[in-house]
Amino acid sequence: MATDIRTVGVVGAGQMGNGIAHVCALAGLEVRLNDVTEDRIRQGLATINGNLARQVAKGAIGDDDRKAALGRIRPAVDKAGLAECDLVIEAATENEEVKRKILVELCPALSPHTILATNTSSISITRLAAATDRPERFIGIHFMNPVPVMQLVELIRGIATEDPTFEAAKAFIGKLGKTTTTAEDFPAFIVNRILLPMINEAIYVLYEGVGSVDSIDTAMRLGANHPMGPLQLADFIGLDTCLSVMQVLHDGLADTKYRPCPLLVKYVEAGWLGRKAKRGFYDYRGEHPVPTR
Repeated sequence: MATDIRTVGVVGAGQMGNGIAHVCALAGLEVRLNDVTEDRIRQGLATINGNLARQVAKGAIGDDDRKAALGRIRPAVDKAGLAECDLVIEAATENEEVKRKILVELCPALSPHTILATNTSSISITRLAAATDRPERFIGIHFMNPVPVMQLVELIRGIATEDPTFEAAKAFIGKLGKTTTTAEDFPAFIVNRILLPMINEAIYVLYEGVGSVDSIDTAMRLGANHPMGPLQLADFIGLDTCLSVMQVLHDGLADTKYRPCPLLVKYVEAGWLGRKAKRGFYDYRGEHPVPTR
């Protein structure tokens, strides 16, 4: 029988992790938020509070909802604080070694019934599951960024994922009021398999001098009706994340069409990672973003 998920542990209080904690708490679930330091957990909670306040200001939720949601999130300063969770979602940086290390450390702290999930946007679920003591109770639950706004969640089964695990994960996403799409366990799944090569191609168009940053983004916003241009979107995602997904696609599918653009590599090497670093394809240090090329 599928587990009824009532308490959710989130490992990683950064952009994705705090978003996942936010939507879970707002949906009435108990949340335990964990990160490497208490300071990072506090920062995550402050972000959640700010984002909930923004929803109140827009009239999307009431102030009582905000207070109740915050009351459901408790810090878990160590892995033992996640012991009673029905589901624990790893939402660390998009790096396989980092994720495997976290999963190995997590397993001894968890109850045998706990379902373990990863929010990876590209890495093999089967491979990550193999690092755990519960591959049959392991699944990919890939939320889109920003989590409180985006409607879609990709569900990805590993080779060993059992039906009750999948059904419990699907019911959990339903509780959050989001829509699931099921993807097979191949590099980057559905959304990023299509989206990231498009972004990479836009970077090639810039690299080859076919268009400027501004002309490329304007062309795709107005010519393809995209809500934001591909280079603006790359900056929003983080150029390091874009590069790591392209590397996963290139390594996993061994097709030259997934070769990361050298210009993307150069920006990442420069530390120009997009909005979070205040510089990427746009410079965010002034009042308005200015194209860097």
